Amino acid sequence: MGRIAVRDLAASEGVDQVVIADRDTELTNKVAGLISVGRSKISIVHTDVTDHDGLVATLRGADAVLNAVHYYFNLNVMRACLEARTHYTDMGGLFHNTRKQLALHDEFAQAGLTAVLGMGSAPGVPNVHSRYAADRLDTIEYIRIYDGILPPPGDDIRFGYAIPTIIDELVMPPMVFRDGEFVEERPLAGKEDYWFTPPVGLLHCHLSLHSEVATLPVTFGDKGIRECFFKINYWGMSPQAFAKVKLLADLGFAGDEPVDVRGTPVRPRDMMVTLLADYIPPLDAFVQEAADPTRWTKEIVTEVKGARAGQERIYRLGTLTALGSLPTGVAPSIAAQWLAAGRVPGPGVFPPEVAIDPLPFFEQLAQRGIVTRVAVTEEV
Repeated sequence: MGRIAVRDLAASEGVDQVVIADRDTELTNKVAGLISVGRSKISIVHTDVTDHDGLVATLRGADAVLNAVHYYFNLNVMRACLEARTHYTDMGGLFHNTRKQLALHDEFAQAGLTAVLGMGSAPGVPNVHSRYAADRLDTIEYIRIYDGILPPPGDDIRFGYAIPTIIDELVMPPMVFRDGEFVEERPLAGKEDYWFTPPVGLLHCHLSLHSEVATLPVTFGDKGIRECFFKINYWGMSPQAFAKVKLLADLGFAGDEPVDVRGTPVRPRDMMVTLLADYIPPLDAFVQEAADPTRWTKEIVTEVKGARAGQERIYRLGTLTALGSLPTGVAPSIAAQWLAAGRVPGPGVFPPEVAIDPLPFFEQLAQRGIVTRVAVTEEV
């Protein structure tokens, strides 16, 4: 996802310089070498997000920071941004971490800085979908989010985004908002078949832990919202491929507690993540131009039911892309550029539905081939 964000930033006319800060400089040099438009804007700095002082030194002077590291380190990067005095955006905090990040609102506000949390594909796009509908409704009954990814055929295992995050979403209880309260559900609960726009089509979806549910019921609480959930289809894997990964988790390979292996303590999860690392897309996948079903054609759908002037309405917003990972890198690139240009209201820490103006955002996505369509159902 970070590779896509770098490519988008480098190709954007309003961006003068892009610094890739990473501890794997060999990999970042390869990423930079694959970028054709704006390559001269890119520089590389060795950085470790667990080294606070070094991270602050790297970030100082930046107009905005786009955090694409694993969500475990979001708070590290935010605290470094506070000290370096730069704006911040990321791709999500998986509900619980997002809530911890929101607690930094007063510190960012006092520093005159703005942070936009969960500004990826999902979370991110559904939040802005919800804002679009909420602006046109007096009351809201529910917000239902469906993330549909056309998977590779057969039992081919390929992961569309960070493997540790997918494992977390597999084993951690999803949170839903129901009857005005946050409720913990069982992993993979709430299964239903959902029709996405072709070529995605009919997919079997289930609940998953996600950041949208952490913020949307709070943001639109004054409109009386009673329900909010996020569902996805096996994180972009086919049912056959998912069954293989789930078996590993069921056997204990997703566990955090170290086990003794010939006198050496080993976390099963660490071994699982390491072995599965070979199943991520190849480095050059994000510069391919021809769309095909192996590239996770994707639609992100948000359904919002409510009322306007006493008349019931249901909004269905769908954002469709041939390359499913594209919005996750493009959306925070747009947010980072808006933050740097002073286009995001602030200061403070905000979810996307508060910070991002929907129509200009959808227009920016459309310029990159990511199209959003709106359907409204109402009584005649």
